[in-house]
Amino acid sequence: MSTAIEPITDQLLYTPEEAARVLRFGRSTVYELMAEGSLRYVKRGRSRRIRRSDLEAFVNGLEPVAA
Repeated sequence: MSTAIEPITDQLLYTPEEAARVLRFGRSTVYELMAEGSLRYVKRGRSRRIRRSDLEAFVNGLEPVAA
């Protein structure tokens, strides 16, 4: 099994697991962010998907910690 991080930039929609890999967060953290409304997602049936643009907006909205 490879631990290399593959760029997934050509995808439009990500599963929560894929989003967790891209963000370098745990899967549970991504589900928590979705539940609290911090990370937007779309739902079709039982499937949840996160748009690439919503991932980018989430990251761009993060505030850096002042040292």
